[in-house]
Amino acid sequence: MFLLCGGRDSSGAPLADAYGLLLHRNGQWEWTLAPGVSPSPRYQHAAVFVGARLHVTGGVLRGGHAIEGEAAIAVLDTAAGVWLDRNGLVTSSRTSKGHGEHDPSLELMRRCRHASASVGVRIYIHGGLRGDMVLDDFLVAENSPFQSDISSILTSERASNLSTPRFGQSTLSVHVMTSDADLGSPQSGAQSMDKNSFEKLREASAAEAEAATAVWQAAQAASAIPAEETLVSDDNSPVAETASDTSDNEADVRLHPRAVVVAKETVGNLGGMVRQLSLDQFENESRRMIPSNNDLSYPTKKFNRQRSPQGIHKKIISTLLRPRNWKAPANRKFFLDSYEVGELCYAAEQIFMQELTVLQLKAPVKVFGDLHGQFGDLMRLFDEYGFPSTAGDIMYIDYLFLGDYVDRGQHSLETITLLLALKIEYPANVHLIRGNHEAADINALFGFRLECIERMGENDGIWAWTRFNQLFNSLPLAALIEKKIICMHGGIGRSINSVEQIEKLERPITMDAGSIILMDLLWSDPTENDSVEGLRPNARGPGLVTFGPDRVTDFCKRNKLQLIIRAHECVMDGFERFAQGQLITLFSATNYCGTANNAGAILVIGRGLVIVPKLIHPLPPPMQSPETSPERVADDSWMQELNIQRPPTPTRGRPQPDHDRSSLAYI
Repeated sequence: MFLLCGGRDSSGAPLADAYGLLLHRNGQWEWTLAPGVSPSPRYQHAAVFVGARLHVTGGVLRGGHAIEGEAAIAVLDTAAGVWLDRNGLVTSSRTSKGHGEHDPSLELMRRCRHASASVGVRIYIHGGLRGDMVLDDFLVAENSPFQSDISSILTSERASNLSTPRFGQSTLSVHVMTSDADLGSPQSGAQSMDKNSFEKLREASAAEAEAATAVWQAAQAASAIPAEETLVSDDNSPVAETASDTSDNEADVRLHPRAVVVAKETVGNLGGMVRQLSLDQFENESRRMIPSNNDLSYPTKKFNRQRSPQGIHKKIISTLLRPRNWKAPANRKFFLDSYEVGELCYAAEQIFMQELTVLQLKAPVKVFGDLHGQFGDLMRLFDEYGFPSTAGDIMYIDYLFLGDYVDRGQHSLETITLLLALKIEYPANVHLIRGNHEAADINALFGFRLECIERMGENDGIWAWTRFNQLFNSLPLAALIEKKIICMHGGIGRSINSVEQIEKLERPITMDAGSIILMDLLWSDPTENDSVEGLRPNARGPGLVTFGPDRVTDFCKRNKLQLIIRAHECVMDGFERFAQGQLITLFSATNYCGTANNAGAILVIGRGLVIVPKLIHPLPPPMQSPETSPERVADDSWMQELNIQRPPTPTRGRPQPDHDRSSLAYI
């Protein structure tokens, strides 16, 4: 909720009302008048939230006259829908000073244009104007929003027992606001701040994040979320066990109750119309996850950039990283030659071999699923939700890609070369792991080899395709985020019981030399739904398996994890939950193979480990006209021909056609 309080109308008259901008479940925003009666109209005041209470201080009336007396301090309790001042519940505007006119603490609030901020349970006020006098004092109030249950107020007598900030003045020219539950008598203005008080004030200012964390913990305790609304309700679940093993300061992994969605079409200069939808509104998503109310401040994320002005990667970034205006080359000719591809792969390979097989990452992180050469979708996701550049958001958030960069789509070369260039430019902030299509025997059949030959010539194309596949053998195989979320391409299959098994795989590694662990990691899928447990044969082919929710629960419990994020399967909404939310399948390419009509999604994992899905929908097909480019027609024909030769993997959750298993339809 966004709240506006007071101000002036078009005629200059001060206002006493308050309006909240509310987001409804259907994604619509609406301005709503706050209930209750404000003690006084005002403008040039200050207002800050402590918990659910909006604390309004100071301000002026028409003519610049400062608000005085009891009306100088007002509290809007948004949970109870009432206004309060120091005398209790406000039922009408109080224009007189009231019995508190000689209270020195109220005199301190006779000011306007002052600065105010809240940290934890404290309110800080500095400076402002009192008449023609410029103030340089500093006030502090401490008032926990959790010490009273205001939402149950029925009478003004009950309200009169609530604490509101009191103000005292020290002999050190530092004005201290303290909390006092007894409102019966004014607090003496002769209180001085002793050494301990001053030290506490200094520590509070220096430890802003810790104070905010303490408030969040108090809010969590006060809200008393029922056990059945937590991420996993079973007391024996891995989430519950992990939470008990970690400190109180560590947040649990939670999926945000809403996903961010970009409209299918853009209109005029408005760009992508963005709205939020509840998860239960998606086609394959009906279960809910609980929301999280933490919105903490954190230090800036560590940022590492390759400083060298040399390198082919800079040419690639300047050519391809154009989220808003990238266009496919008219003649399909790729702009790099085999020598430049070799230079790019060598530089990236050196970085990958210095990394762990299981990456250890810190939040925040954006996670991308399968891209399959659909470079236009990657540019759309970058355009709508931020892109990895100093002009974008790379200084604040990492990027993690879960494999399957090539095959199927028409622009596998652009996709893989840009991601490798970004890895070289930002080695500590852009992360790539391997998918099942990052293997020569697979991408020789599903389009990447053919694209290299057609766009680079036969000799250069075969050489570049071979060099890319040598690089793929060095890619990391999984990633851990905050040691609570594991990300991989396929799944845990039948053989993977611990993260250590993945860590022991030595790179570079080929599919032929890899064990059953590598096969499960890159090829296995969850079963059809939560009711199918254990291990089942996988329709993709012999020797492959699907794993049930019981395997997911057991794996998370053994490894003290709370979530598995994997890619590998097309899902209609771009993301889909499994095992009661302990596993999420993520797919970022829209309208897979030109036939699925699915949305694409990314997951944004915040520092508080709240996960927000962000979606794009397929673009509508272009209008066929005499002006339609022959290149576009050729692209569509190329995709259709490939689909005939190698039918796409069936979309998860949709009926599967009876393909001949020898056709590799499920790869």
